Amino acid sequence: MAEPKNEDFLDDIATAEAEELADELADFSDEELELDALRAERDEYKDRFMRALADAENSRKRGDKARRDAEQYGGSKLARDMLPVYDSMKRALEAATEEQREVAGALLEGVELTMRVLKDVFQKHGIEVITPEVGDRFDPNVHEAMFEAPLPGTRAGDIIQVSAEGFMLHDRLLRPAQVGVSSTPAS
Repeated sequence: MAEPKNEDFLDDIATAEAEELADELADFSDEELELDALRAERDEYKDRFMRALADAENSRKRGDKARRDAEQYGGSKLARDMLPVYDSMKRALEAATEEQREVAGALLEGVELTMRVLKDVFQKHGIEVITPEVGDRFDPNVHEAMFEAPLPGTRAGDIIQVSAEGFMLHDRLLRPAQVGVSSTPAS
């Protein structure tokens, strides 16, 4: 027959550990316990302070970026509204015949000067004209296909007609260039 196990020694170990812990706690004075509590509180406040500093720095960076964007792109609505003026002046100059130039030369010269000033203002404010040429490849990032048509002697995706120039404001597209694109399949 098996002898019953004596597990009283486990109870003795637990009692000894509890007594040892009580002795260690008794060794700490109230001042040391208060000091530990103050250190923990200090560490918590330091952590909060560091997080607040990081939040303030992030807010400053976001504000700087918003200010830069406002400086660069704040006039984009006005610039977009000025594009039809550019288009109209360009069409007027292109439509003038030699006979009209002889009769109303001073008027057309004034329109040309106004067009130059408008281009200078555009350049000063970071607006670039996108002028695709017939035969260039269609780029959906800066071109808008107004129509597709098969045209012998071209490849699919070639620009076959330019309807209107496009415009960029710094690195943003204000208006894509309006073009006709060849749909001739490769042979």
